[in-house]
Amino acid sequence: MQTSIRYKKQFHIDLRDVDFKKQLKLSSLFSYFQEAANEAADVLGYGIDRLQSEFHVGWVLVRMRVEIIDMPIWNETITIETWPLEPNRMEFHRDYLVFDSSGNIRIRAISDWVIIDMDNRRLKRSEHIGLVYPEIIKERAIDKRLRKLNDFGNVEQSYKKVIGYSDIDINGHLNNSNYIDYIMDCFPVEDHQKYITKAIEVHFLRELLPGETLTVRKDVSAIDSNLVYVDGVKEQGEMVFKAKLEIEKLNETDCSFDQRNNPIE
Repeated sequence: MQTSIRYKKQFHIDLRDVDFKKQLKLSSLFSYFQEAANEAADVLGYGIDRLQSEFHVGWVLVRMRVEIIDMPIWNETITIETWPLEPNRMEFHRDYLVFDSSGNIRIRAISDWVIIDMDNRRLKRSEHIGLVYPEIIKERAIDKRLRKLNDFGNVEQSYKKVIGYSDIDINGHLNNSNYIDYIMDCFPVEDHQKYITKAIEVHFLRELLPGETLTVRKDVSAIDSNLVYVDGVKEQGEMVFKAKLEIEKLNETDCSFDQRNNPIE
């Protein structure tokens, strides 16, 4: 068992994890982050099984920012290093660095988590589980606070999606990685070939359950400033998530299927 609260996990990027350009999908990356976080929490004695059986709560991701230096590709092996920071009254914070096999940092990420009651779906205070870290790390992967996200004033509907069996996770609601696929589905393949994503920030505001309908919307009115906004609302008008992407347009000579850059996926 690792003595440090820094936890490292290797991932081999398989065909199921990449897009048509053989690049790691952002949704797969979010799944990697979730898996590394779950294992790291388990090493500290606060994994999924103990939280459900002893405290009757579950971990839920509420905010995440990812900054991409160079997106990994098919058949690469990467290492994700993750560590928690001191929690506040309601939230737990966890940072990530993604390294390639040569030890270069390829991706940075920061995240905020909460715990929810598995019966009434309400938030519980962090003190409910009595988690005390053996050490406190103050180092941040990204020196930035996750603040409120707003659109640019020109939101339009992209499509609707009914949540089904394949969308939900162990907590019985839409998994965070599925949100990322829904965000990327707002854009045609041509856009994925023309742009790269330099950063994505997502705020998960409400859970989405099987049978509910999500309307996904986008605002590309600030694309000249290399910014794109996407959100999702329930049929009743409740906001489910908000996301903002920082993008960059590729040169025509860079737009091949084997490019190492990361198009808006």
